Amino acid sequence: MEKFGKSQPVRRVEDVRFLTGHGRYVDDITPDGALFAYVLRSPVAHGTITLLDVSDASAAPGVHLVMTAADLARAGIRPHMKASLVTNLDGTKGAAPPRPVLAEDRVCFVGEPVALIVAETMAQAKDAAEMVVLDIDELPVHIDPVVGGPVIHPEAPENLAFDWGMGDRTAVEAALKNAALVIVIDVPDNRIIVNSMEPRGCYAEMVEGRIHVAVNGQGVWGPKNDIAYHLDIPKEDVRVTNPDVGGGFGMKGMGYPETIAVAAAARVLGCPVRWMSERTEAMLSDNAGRDLTTKATMAFDANHRLTAYMVESVANMGAFNSGYAQPIQTELFAKVMPGTYDVQTVWLGCKGVYTNTTPVDAYRGAGRPEAIFVLERAMDNAARVLGVDPWELRRINFIRPDQFPYTSATGVTYDVGEFAKVLDRAAEKADLAGFAARVDHSRARGMLRGMGLSYYIESILGDPSETSRVDFNEDGSVSIFVGTQSNGQGHETVYAQFLADQTGIPADRIKVVQGDSDLIATGGGTGGSRSVTVQNTATLATVDRMVTAFSSFLAEDQGVDAADIAFDDERFRVPGSNLTPTFLEVAEMARKAGRTELLTHSARIKLDNRSFPNGAHVAEVEIDPDTGVVVVERYTVVDDFGNLINPMLAEGQVHGGVAQGLGQAITERVVYDENGQLLTATFMDYGMPRADTLPMISFTSEPTPSLYNPMGMKGCGEAGTVGALAAVTNAVMDAVWPLGLRNVEMPFTPHRVWSILNEGNSAAA
Repeated sequence: MEKFGKSQPVRRVEDVRFLTGHGRYVDDITPDGALFAYVLRSPVAHGTITLLDVSDASAAPGVHLVMTAADLARAGIRPHMKASLVTNLDGTKGAAPPRPVLAEDRVCFVGEPVALIVAETMAQAKDAAEMVVLDIDELPVHIDPVVGGPVIHPEAPENLAFDWGMGDRTAVEAALKNAALVIVIDVPDNRIIVNSMEPRGCYAEMVEGRIHVAVNGQGVWGPKNDIAYHLDIPKEDVRVTNPDVGGGFGMKGMGYPETIAVAAAARVLGCPVRWMSERTEAMLSDNAGRDLTTKATMAFDANHRLTAYMVESVANMGAFNSGYAQPIQTELFAKVMPGTYDVQTVWLGCKGVYTNTTPVDAYRGAGRPEAIFVLERAMDNAARVLGVDPWELRRINFIRPDQFPYTSATGVTYDVGEFAKVLDRAAEKADLAGFAARVDHSRARGMLRGMGLSYYIESILGDPSETSRVDFNEDGSVSIFVGTQSNGQGHETVYAQFLADQTGIPADRIKVVQGDSDLIATGGGTGGSRSVTVQNTATLATVDRMVTAFSSFLAEDQGVDAADIAFDDERFRVPGSNLTPTFLEVAEMARKAGRTELLTHSARIKLDNRSFPNGAHVAEVEIDPDTGVVVVERYTVVDDFGNLINPMLAEGQVHGGVAQGLGQAITERVVYDENGQLLTATFMDYGMPRADTLPMISFTSEPTPSLYNPMGMKGCGEAGTVGALAAVTNAVMDAVWPLGLRNVEMPFTPHRVWSILNEGNSAAA
């Protein structure tokens, strides 16, 4: 399996369908006789339900069902959501307060589902929701992510979800005492709302005694397992499909109460039920991202070598554990906590706390952007305090190429890396040499200008196993069945392109089949930058089986030894003859010979190790001190993604990731008031990045092929976000450092920056 893709920048074939309005999303599909569901949500952040009377709503015109927690229990639905837990420092498991599908005796955040109203039209369902009598005795709320405050769950005294740690704290403390210089910085990482273009939605229907649920998620097997669990039925009685999905970003990768409630309603009623979130509803109920505060401490020797690194974080879990929330700021953060630097004395401590806010879970990068943001802010700050060039301080501390394979202090083994080479290329592409002249030009116009560097590394995550199946169809086409799920990344293009590269089958004859648990027996879904690397490795294994099987068939047909038959990525070569059939031609020969077993081939693989994308992001900002407006004037990315299958798609992924990073850094800010009401629940109040505020993004590939998969790939889906946060923040810091300002916090909205500048000027005066 030495082959890899030809690295051609092939345009996405699915875009024609999407851009002409021919995509099929959940909201485009209405099964015959479908009813419409509306979710009644808590209007308060914390309180005891004293009355929930749905009798008038149940009798309203067009209403077929009003479902509450009591109704779920009567229907035999397992009422509490599942979530992963971490192990505390004392060996116990993290707190596990029950999270109900529909609120039981209490509500814990504004937007928590309380009841599901199912009617013939959405208007009727909304009208009926107005008739529900919901009385709540409000309880004290806990909004700030700190240990202590009004207790939300009895299972979590002091609102502590977990107290987790990794590393050698004693060794770190000793190193700090002996260091030439110790530098401490506080790094807040602001909460964001994901706001995928397509809000969450699903429909459910009973088909021949089985339940079929279509959900716009990031895979079908997680929802299949969840639905089987909650409905207490065998997994074989559940079919889950994913139609086209308009963005996931981690937020759609876990289970939600609405999917379970809709499935339960469809089973109770025996007819299809559909639900789609509205935008404000999504902002209230979708899992949020980030939201942690961190103190980073670095120890340096007299030669500016990093000798110890300590991170102490407090992570906001929101009101409940979501699916992967506890591991994100602990186990996933730890995977890249030391980054690309050669430091073996580290400590990572993290406390998770519950608040009366929307639960927090994975958002593009899931722990790795948070870790790199802290590390690269700390490293940049250290360089300024030490009086060292930030670029040079990174070079001094990089893991050298001759140190690979390198096992980090948190137990992760990097296979390869040439970080200094990538950084040198970034300096060239970002025109580091010309930066001083640009600063002078900005200063002449009364502007502040800064350049920020972030060097990131990430670990691809998710299921290391994947399955691929290839079917040769009667019409001469080929179907490839994959276990991932496109959320807009271009899977239909890249999987067909890769199979075409390996087999010579024209890409336009290849159909990619995804998102149906009945058609694909197993799969890992999409998340953690795993898709192309793991899926295409499975495709390579499938192609190997195809070559072996077809060679044996040709050998038998032609009376030669199978070992003498060669395949050159396009045609088979049969010795002693001029027979050079393609895959499609051999498949047709097999079909005519009645050898139907040769028309389907599959393989399942498991990668033994992850790969580690890395690279340099360089942001250049200009700040208007009169208005506080921050403009990203230049943005340069040099990435080591290993070998690329389709450079155009990789660059598109980087652009999207950078845009989301710039959104968090400059415009996005979630605000709750003291009562737990979300004040940023519309696009009038929540600042999304826009095309006119984003720069042109320069992308350059500087590959060092991975040793951990046969294609030498490293994954690219989340890398843009991982590097962007620190790059922009460091650029703003660079611009204001001469003014005596020593720390800045995202997001850099005009009012916040103007206030920082004026406070700094006042202090200086």
